[in-house]
Amino acid sequence: MSHSSEMPQVPLHPHTVTAAEVVPGDLLALSQEEAERRQWCVVMHTLPESPDTIRFTLRPPLGGVDRDEVLTRGQQVVVAGRRVDVAAVPAVSTPLLDTVEFHDGDRVGRLRAVDPEGAEVTYERRWGRWHRDPDAPVTPDGEHVTDDDVRGWAADADRAGYVVRHHARPRREPAPVVPRRVVVTGLGAMTPLGAGVAELWQGLLDGRCGIRELQGEEFRELPVRVAGVVPVDPAMLLPRAAARRMNRAAQFAVLAAREAWADAGFAAGGTRDSGLDPERVGVSLGAILGDASVLVGGDRKLRDKGPRAVSPLTTPMTVPSQAASQVSLDLHITGEARTVTAACASGTEAIGQAIDRIRYGRVDVALAGGAEAVVTPAIMASFAAMRALSGHGLKDGTSPSRPFAEDRDGFVNAEGAGLLVLEAEEHARARGARIYCEAAGWGVSADAHHMAAPDPSGTGVALALRRAIRDAGGHVVDVVHVNAHATATVEGDLAEASALRAVLGRPGVPVTALKGHLGHLQGAAGGVEAVAAALTLHHGVVPPTIGCARVDEEIGLDVVTGAPRPLPADGDLVLSNSFGFGGHNAVLALRRR
Repeated sequence: MSHSSEMPQVPLHPHTVTAAEVVPGDLLALSQEEAERRQWCVVMHTLPESPDTIRFTLRPPLGGVDRDEVLTRGQQVVVAGRRVDVAAVPAVSTPLLDTVEFHDGDRVGRLRAVDPEGAEVTYERRWGRWHRDPDAPVTPDGEHVTDDDVRGWAADADRAGYVVRHHARPRREPAPVVPRRVVVTGLGAMTPLGAGVAELWQGLLDGRCGIRELQGEEFRELPVRVAGVVPVDPAMLLPRAAARRMNRAAQFAVLAAREAWADAGFAAGGTRDSGLDPERVGVSLGAILGDASVLVGGDRKLRDKGPRAVSPLTTPMTVPSQAASQVSLDLHITGEARTVTAACASGTEAIGQAIDRIRYGRVDVALAGGAEAVVTPAIMASFAAMRALSGHGLKDGTSPSRPFAEDRDGFVNAEGAGLLVLEAEEHARARGARIYCEAAGWGVSADAHHMAAPDPSGTGVALALRRAIRDAGGHVVDVVHVNAHATATVEGDLAEASALRAVLGRPGVPVTALKGHLGHLQGAAGGVEAVAAALTLHHGVVPPTIGCARVDEEIGLDVVTGAPRPLPADGDLVLSNSFGFGGHNAVLALRRR
């Protein structure tokens, strides 16, 4: 309830008069102290009580209950120099809320009705507390109150000159077909920790490092020779004829897609054997280059042996879209096969685009994530020349990739693939699918700062974080965990930490970073980290950050180190962050079932 539109919007000019001079419609304060506290009332009507006294019926100017005051005619009072239409001042009484059962989503409005210029303050209940602004960064002394506080407001409202209104959360009516809720029903991965999701998850919980020294002769002269390499040859896990027509990234993608497809409960043969309409299924994969070695190998053959030595498969195996096309071929998916190239944010952005394709009815099911295979001499040399790679090596027995650590000095290049099966909720429930979590929303932004360096202010990252939370229909207070991008570069980790502090406010949200286990999977990083985020929600366990013996004091986050930690109960959103060269920012929001 706000102040009446009938209230004249003219300045108050308090001045002293006698009670005998007061007429109905005057704004009245019984003393100078009340006027200074902006504690006014409207004179509703007057009645002579005796030759020397007058009975005044008074009501708060923005509405409330009447009270009577008997004043002597010569008594000094204060009027505001403003006349009010008494018919426009509502008579309202705040009901007791002692027996009302509150629910998250309820709202309470609190109006100081004795102040003619008062404005209603609204609180929303989230996770058992009432927040004045549930989207504001949460601080220890932030503006939130308890159920008992709200009940106390209501009990004391009439006496204190307030009006308190409780608005129960609106009943949810059946939602229209679009936008639809999207859920995660299958997971697949090929990572430096091994082949499959089980190897990934157990390796994360055990704090295992998948980063290795590169043994090939072609790497011998490089200044940095460590990388996160998948420990099995993907070509050996595929039919020979099929593997020959795929680059390494596509091989990773197909194997991860098959695992996710089976994990979702679909038949191994793809859409046909699963009884799905192939036109209602899509693929959305992120990649930066896919597999740079194919083009490099073709160029070497051209120089060494001439044009006849170059394979006709060089071009189709070089394009970044090969992984998406091979997944669609393998599982006979005809709805769409999309490729997103947004630097290291590619995998996360590909998942976000797939969420929207399902939300708005373009497809019912999608395989989404990222695949990359860029552990090649030229790429390693380029990153080393940029001084972007860690120089720690493997000598001291800990990971050379050290997210958020005091001694971090750069990222470790890596390869692999991570895919999720996303599905419209009604489609998943109709077939009795197991649901890991909700793919609730996503957000993107651009730094517009530098071709490689992050914006140190973190404002672009903060924008993507806020957009993801808003797209998920959530609030800042709902965030229970963050799977950070945290590449272990000095500037990148600080920028991300600054953004997280600005958006979340409190340091108590547990944050983990997986690149100590895996290295940086480039365009596939977002896909693999989304798989881990879904498992975190599903199992209620946050994996530790390894390589971080001591957290940099400037980070200012609750970084999970040493051992896994239970996922907090007060909240339901997990954010998975990905940020890339050129200022590409993407954040995925997953919600607990």
